[in-house]
Amino acid sequence: MKKYKYPSVLTIAGFDGSGGAGIQADIKTASALGCFSTSVLTALPVQNTQGVRKIYPVPVEAVADQIEAILDDIFPDAVKIGMVHTPQLVETIVSTLAKYRKIPIVFDPVMVATSGHRLIEKETITAIIEDLFPIADVITPNMDEASILADMPVHTIEDLYAAGEKIKKLGCKSILLKGGHQETSTITSLYYDENEQYHSFETVKFDTNNTHGSGCTLSSAIAAYLAQGKTLYDAVSLGQQYVYQAIENGKDVQTGFGNGPLNHFFNPQKLIKNEMV
Repeated sequence: MKKYKYPSVLTIAGFDGSGGAGIQADIKTASALGCFSTSVLTALPVQNTQGVRKIYPVPVEAVADQIEAILDDIFPDAVKIGMVHTPQLVETIVSTLAKYRKIPIVFDPVMVATSGHRLIEKETITAIIEDLFPIADVITPNMDEASILADMPVHTIEDLYAAGEKIKKLGCKSILLKGGHQETSTITSLYYDENEQYHSFETVKFDTNNTHGSGCTLSSAIAAYLAQGKTLYDAVSLGQQYVYQAIENGKDVQTGFGNGPLNHFFNPQKLIKNEMV
């Protein structure tokens, strides 16, 4: 009898009880794109659509134990890393993953929430740059995060190009600079690939507050497409298309009284079954 395997995506990220961002958004995204999702909890933020109220830490030993439990059993085809809010957590994730063979890694450097709430401190940013950037195949900062990483204001497309040059020198393999915070009718994102070539992606900006978790969703979508065997460029391109459609299909729905979630299941795919060799 033939045996099959689902493409598997592991998310290492924070919690969002309101269901729009964090691990919940990651699981929804990978599932909607036909992948099997596993997860490791890094933090317990208390939040809703209106913002983050408090963050309860998860012990780093518990994070290491979770990663090992998953990788020893359901080895992923791609990993998405989201909220890492202490230097110790960064070191724990990097050193634990290093015990296993290399997997495609998408890192979403979550530093600022949609509400504008700053989520991590300076020493954590240093640890991220020194330890996480070298193992990530692509990082996905938004304009606020690009501004922090490049240490410069980022408001325009020209600023994105300049920030990309600075961030690439920090040791990234490739960078998707997200333009969602642009105050224009058209949003331009830039993908700075591993060959130091820029690729520009343009989409229409919707008049909606329902973008909570869009960054988590995008990084997870890229991971899901990598798990399916897509190239980095194709995964980045397809991931952005998925997020665009998820926002479009959820733009007129009210969930909560702040920044609402995307519609992750506008066109859910069946779990993909790949024949085992």
